[in-house]
Amino acid sequence: MEQINDTNFQSEVLNADKLVLVDFFATWCGPCRQMLPVMEELSSELGSQVKIVKMDVDEAPKTPDMFDIQSIPTMILFKNGQMVDKKLGAQSKADVAGWIKSHL
Repeated sequence: MEQINDTNFQSEVLNADKLVLVDFFATWCGPCRQMLPVMEELSSELGSQVKIVKMDVDEAPKTPDMFDIQSIPTMILFKNGQMVDKKLGAQSKADVAGWIKSHL
């Protein structure tokens, strides 16, 4: 699973040719660390259908501000360069997988 930043957000997310899930996180955030294995598993299982990337809000502050990220973890789905849905807080693998599949 790739980590993106403010510099490559446009090319990696907005210009992507498939659904993209951006996991906004911070290294000090417990629930974010809890989500890491879930995101890695989903990335390997659904990678042909959705691109899953993560963005550290401390290292890349501009993009989270653009999308009004107030708490982490926050996951946003993008399709055709547009935000289509958002989830806040730690989620189960089944919940995230179902959420992704509902937007494919």
